[in-house]
Amino acid sequence: MSNLEGKEIFEEKESFMAKRSQLTLQIVGAALFSALSIVVGTLLTPTLTNLLRIPGWFIAIIDLISLVWIVCFYLFGVKAGILCCIIGTIGLMPFDPTGVIGPLMKLAATLSLISVPIIFLRLYKRSEGTRNSKKLKNPRNLMIYGALGTLLRIFVMVILNVVVFLTVFSLFLDQISLEFLGLPQITGLTAVLIGAPIINAWQSVLDLGIPYLLVYSTNLDEKLNVW
Repeated sequence: MSNLEGKEIFEEKESFMAKRSQLTLQIVGAALFSALSIVVGTLLTPTLTNLLRIPGWFIAIIDLISLVWIVCFYLFGVKAGILCCIIGTIGLMPFDPTGVIGPLMKLAATLSLISVPIIFLRLYKRSEGTRNSKKLKNPRNLMIYGALGTLLRIFVMVILNVVVFLTVFSLFLDQISLEFLGLPQITGLTAVLIGAPIINAWQSVLDLGIPYLLVYSTNLDEKLNVW
């Protein structure tokens, strides 16, 4: 065997080990943060929801669970972020007052929001040695991807809210209003069509902005160097 062939085999083994280590870190990260989101959902969220619940809606002003999920996405990458959302959703179902509806809606909202940056990262051709997380760290890119992801989230969630409030939660439709906007006279389906986009736009800003500050302003992504 020539020295060149030996070097190529060594580089292939090294690359395989690096990828396997990266995958292990992603799985561990997804497990830890999904567990954290379940703890947050079962211990902290009920108290905050009672204090900060939007009148008439089954949602709080600040969703701590989705913040945890997106921190995981920023830190550990696409696979870990998606896996964290799915595990967290399943783990929250036994504890959520809405049963499976609330966690599934949260999952749909979060995946809709991060799907745009995920698609762009897949299409982006990066040079050797350049991490994908660097692309998200650029504030300009995050604003563009975030705006498109927010629009997709609003579209998806308006449809899902209409379906849910016309079927499973139809008995509560008359209780839905825009009281949180100072318009208590607007109720029912009209309130859903107006309120759902506003609520999801607000939460999207929090979902993208707060984890960004936690992860990128502290350079946690560079310290972990996962993706």
